[in-house]
Amino acid sequence: MTVTTGQVRQWIGAFAVAMAEHKAGLTDLDSQIGDGDHGINMDRGMRAVTEKLDTAPGQGIGPLLRTTGMTLLSKVGGASGPLYGTFFLEMGKAAGAADEITDADWAAAVAAGVAGVQRRGKAEPGDKTMVDALVPARDELTTATTEGAPLADALARAADAAERGRDATKPLVARKGRASYLGERSAGHLDPGAASSALLFRCAAAAFSGQGGQ
Repeated sequence: MTVTTGQVRQWIGAFAVAMAEHKAGLTDLDSQIGDGDHGINMDRGMRAVTEKLDTAPGQGIGPLLRTTGMTLLSKVGGASGPLYGTFFLEMGKAAGAADEITDADWAAAVAAGVAGVQRRGKAEPGDKTMVDALVPARDELTTATTEGAPLADALARAADAAERGRDATKPLVARKGRASYLGERSAGHLDPGAASSALLFRCAAAAFSGQGGQ
């Protein structure tokens, strides 16, 4: 079982579509406990990524992911740009320049991306951040690929885990980021970064199964 450059492009494209479709909802979530611009920023950043990748058709998996990361770093404001940018940059470093890698290598690249986000944001599960969705998704993807599950199934399991992690942020009191300034008032709201991260994995599950975006 392998991952190809074409599949990665489809995933990134599907995520861009999802950010456009969910821009208002993500921004509304962020307006409750943050700066109120998460959906707007992510949509703008992913539009820029799409434009950039349209002019770079010959890239391998690693360069493709790194281009995505660098574009997000330069185009997305707030915490989202550095965190999502780091995720894709670290994935790209781990994936290497080949046009095709194994599903185990893909899971390892995802793990490298999540580790990068945790280093950059200094966040752990339970802090009410995107890490609450990313870590369970990473763990489920690693487990599923180790068990020999087909990649599409492994990614679907990872997306389910990310969504459970997203939902689990609602009762939490934020310990990181702008939401932490609210203290106890941050409880009762979904974390917008966890919400967009869950969409990231759901888009991967759809793209790698040939079903398109969400």
